[in-house]
Amino acid sequence: MEQVEKSPISKREDTEMGESDVDENPKSIGKSSSDSESSDSEDEAEQNGQLLTLESELSTNPSNYDAHVQYIKLLRRRGEIEKLREARENMNALFPLSPSMWVEWAKDEASLSNDSDSEAVEKLYERGISEYLSIPLWSEYLNYVQEHDPQVRECSADGISKARNLFERAVTAAALHIAQGSQIWDAYTQFEQAILLTIDQSDIQVKEKQVQRIRSIFHRCLSIPFANLKSTLLAYKAWEVEQGNALCAESDDVDGIEPHVASAYQKAEKMYNARAHLEEQITREDISESERFQNYMSYLEFEKSFGDPARVQILYERAITDFPVSSDLWLDYTRYLDKTLKAGNAVKDVYSRAARNCPWVGELWVRYLLCLESGHASEKEISAVFEKSLQCTFSTLEEYHDLFLTRVDGLRRRMSLAKGDDVLNYSLIRECFQQAADYLSPHMKNNDGLLRLYAYWARLELKLGNDLIAARGVWESLLKTCGSMLEAWKGYIAMEIELGHINEVRAIYKRCYSKRFSGTGSEDICQAWLRFEREFGTLEDLNYAVEKVTPRLEELQLFRLQQESKSFSEATYQREQNLKKTVREKRKSGLSTIDEQSPAKRQKNTSQSPKNLHEEKDTQRQNLAEANVRKEQKGKVEKQVNELLMKDTNPSKTRLYTDQCTAFLSNLSFKAKDEDLHRFFSDVGGVTSIRILYNKFTGQSRGLAYVDFEDDEHLAAAVAKNKQMLLGKSLSIARSNPKQGRKGSIALTAPDGHDFNDLECTNRLSIMLSKLVEEDASNRSGIDESSESKESVEISKGSAHKRVENIQLKGKNTFAVPRNVRPLGWTTNKPRTTEEGDDKPKSNDEFRKMFMKT
Repeated sequence: MEQVEKSPISKREDTEMGESDVDENPKSIGKSSSDSESSDSEDEAEQNGQLLTLESELSTNPSNYDAHVQYIKLLRRRGEIEKLREARENMNALFPLSPSMWVEWAKDEASLSNDSDSEAVEKLYERGISEYLSIPLWSEYLNYVQEHDPQVRECSADGISKARNLFERAVTAAALHIAQGSQIWDAYTQFEQAILLTIDQSDIQVKEKQVQRIRSIFHRCLSIPFANLKSTLLAYKAWEVEQGNALCAESDDVDGIEPHVASAYQKAEKMYNARAHLEEQITREDISESERFQNYMSYLEFEKSFGDPARVQILYERAITDFPVSSDLWLDYTRYLDKTLKAGNAVKDVYSRAARNCPWVGELWVRYLLCLESGHASEKEISAVFEKSLQCTFSTLEEYHDLFLTRVDGLRRRMSLAKGDDVLNYSLIRECFQQAADYLSPHMKNNDGLLRLYAYWARLELKLGNDLIAARGVWESLLKTCGSMLEAWKGYIAMEIELGHINEVRAIYKRCYSKRFSGTGSEDICQAWLRFEREFGTLEDLNYAVEKVTPRLEELQLFRLQQESKSFSEATYQREQNLKKTVREKRKSGLSTIDEQSPAKRQKNTSQSPKNLHEEKDTQRQNLAEANVRKEQKGKVEKQVNELLMKDTNPSKTRLYTDQCTAFLSNLSFKAKDEDLHRFFSDVGGVTSIRILYNKFTGQSRGLAYVDFEDDEHLAAAVAKNKQMLLGKSLSIARSNPKQGRKGSIALTAPDGHDFNDLECTNRLSIMLSKLVEEDASNRSGIDESSESKESVEISKGSAHKRVENIQLKGKNTFAVPRNVRPLGWTTNKPRTTEEGDDKPKSNDEFRKMFMKT
């Protein structure tokens, strides 16, 4: 729920009554006493400047509520009647006025008119009571009619009838107002009692009828819960005593009055007692506006639980008078009316007021249009409301989208159901769609909402407009804006398929199969074309589609592989960085844990008892012995690994490829061998070596190869054979472009002549290392089955696996890069050799050369 704050209207109502006396004599507007003439003359220049400033502000920004209020206030002070009327009308055209402003306006006009012109003032009161529920405004209206209408004042039959009708309207609108509604009832009974006094005493029948009328008003009043219900009961009993009935006028009990009246009174009193605490909460002056709003909502939930729509509606009216610009309150109010009252003038009136108070809420306008349609409003009225809604500023484009669709929905329903002369012209729907497209298309590109709008438009062009060319034009217009949106093409194709236009569908596929769509959209449209030709086309059509789609799918597949490889490299690099960071943190935490225990504390802990001291020394000696065993076994394993590595990477079986004059082949048949590539490039010549890449796990060809040539001339001739067929597949040939700074790649050759790439070499060494660790563990298990030996095996395995896991699968093999790591037990007193003194770590190439020395 949005934050609730007091509206400008409420603020205006708070300040207006305090700063300007609405009960002053309106004829004194603009007049000043002799004592204030000097001060007025001094202020006149300042007021003129303020008027010019306010007029300029309102001309540029008519929606400035505060400027309207200040402008009206200044004009009223200066007595400029014509400008004041115009200013009030201009403001009311944009905003509802507060009840106090209506009272002020009506009193000003009443002071300037005669009793014969009271109709104009009454119209002002009517406009005021139609905007908000205000008991003071109703009271002023009733008093004005009784005082200034000649027929009512003279108690003529027409005047009495007019006043009674006005009182009944007031009772219907405000009588259920618990806090102030009794004011209307009191005024009503006083009016009827005044009529009774004018009746001739001899006319007993007329007098008795009037007495019954007054008694009936009292009975109605006593059945409604009010804050001063007991005062009304005392007034009724006193009146009955005047009529000669024996009642105790000073007692607030119900003794002596009619049973049904007493029962209704007791029920009303019980209802008021149940609501008294809620009334107190919404009328308190020491709470914030947000708290008051929440109290209103709680009160409304309480009233709804009793299921009396009249009481709920009067409470909603009280709430919106206090919070006129709370969109949540208006939405809640209108939902309740739609649920309980359905359609009708009362609901339409509430929607009209809601749209005036909160014009920036698109949902209110949408539901306003639906309310008008439910009430069978004319097209002229609905169109006027729709055009007015388009002049408002909404917070999201979706609100404009919903508004346009609601308008189209209504036109479609009325066009489909109307008969005879009431049938609407389809041009209204087309104009509405065009208006929506012109406004929304620049702001909703590649949006599902815009797609729904155009799809709806195209369907109505076919169903209601019977115009296929116009429907195709709608889709073409959408594709100009959202050509990269796959769903737009699919919608267009679906329409043509539904109509059975096979050739048109094929033409659309030819236009869009090569476009790039998001996600797997490009592959999806290619597969959709193939399915379409299988279901609707001939064999020639299918072959043509396959011929067009296959290269596109291969291109997309290669692009996906490149993206996946790139993502894998980035993910591997990130994991390595995280692993290094974790190792550093663990080392730091280990050192800090050792350092945390001070020598004094260690001495304190070890001096607890001689027994504990001996046990701790034994434990330290045992741990030192185990560490020495682990260190010795670790050295043996590393020595054997290094010997095996030197043996397996014999320089005689190692070749260095620089890829400086190399062709890269893709889409190679999995069955292709080196001989096949030699035959393929026999007409080119100059082939020095061929490297087919194999899967490191299965040993099968990956469909990729490198071919080295003697010079660039032979390489250019080989690249010219791009897209030629080899073993039933079209080869993709391009010049190899090794990464900048790459000095070459080592290829380990197996005894059978098979070349291992970097990953395969890593995998091979990893397997050899694991086997070596297992053999070492099994040999030692036969000699010593103690826990120390088992722990040494586990440690050796862990160190071996760590070495394998730290392989960086980028560029050259760097799994055995040396580090200047201080060995366990290292001290500064130990003499350093020349090799240990070299703090600079060796590079990958330097370390590789150590293994490649003959």
